[in-house]
Amino acid sequence: MKNVRIWFKKDDECRFISHLDLNRCMLRALHKSGIPIWHTEGFNTHPYATFPLPLSLGFRGEKECMDVRLIEEYRFDDIKTNLNKCLPLGIRIYDVTEAEMKAKDISFAKFKIKISCDEINNDALLKYTEELFTKDEILVNKKTKKKGLKEVDIKPYLNNVKYERNIGGVYIYVVLPAGSVTNINPLLIQKAFEKYYNIDVYFDVTKTDMYDKNLKTFK
Repeated sequence: MKNVRIWFKKDDECRFISHLDLNRCMLRALHKSGIPIWHTEGFNTHPYATFPLPLSLGFRGEKECMDVRLIEEYRFDDIKTNLNKCLPLGIRIYDVTEAEMKAKDISFAKFKIKISCDEINNDALLKYTEELFTKDEILVNKKTKKKGLKEVDIKPYLNNVKYERNIGGVYIYVVLPAGSVTNINPLLIQKAFEKYYNIDVYFDVTKTDMYDKNLKTFK
């Protein structure tokens, strides 16, 4: 068997598909496409597929991936073509490769965040952005599995951040911890805007890349 990594984009209406529904969608597409995928054993067999770093509901994804196992030789170009025929337009396969890294290697993710606000203009929004990221600490409530809501300082995780005023709002480019050890959701930055400036800010988040602990691109 060969381990294969299928790379795809998730956008448009499909960004509102939950991870569970995405998993079902992909499994149906794998079944319908006829690609020779290894199936789980037991009474209720189904195609085996895993997602190294699932995308949060509502986020766009430019570089998502799914791992499967081939039980016989099959051209990677044919996998891409046949799967795209079975998927909604908001999910597009753009590459198929062999898996070089393991899912547990993922330690960081890069995000592009477009922020906008109906209450203030973009110049004021940019000023708030500059002020927020220069604070000594940025305290927000983060939901945890063991303790429920816990106040955390996200400032130490914002060392790799850039921002600019652009058409329609302010764009933030940030690399945040992601994976099994530490995970900082970019929506915590939205909570910080609402807490410190008492405004409703709209966040349009796109995950653009994933990295290992040395900031090497995940492959």
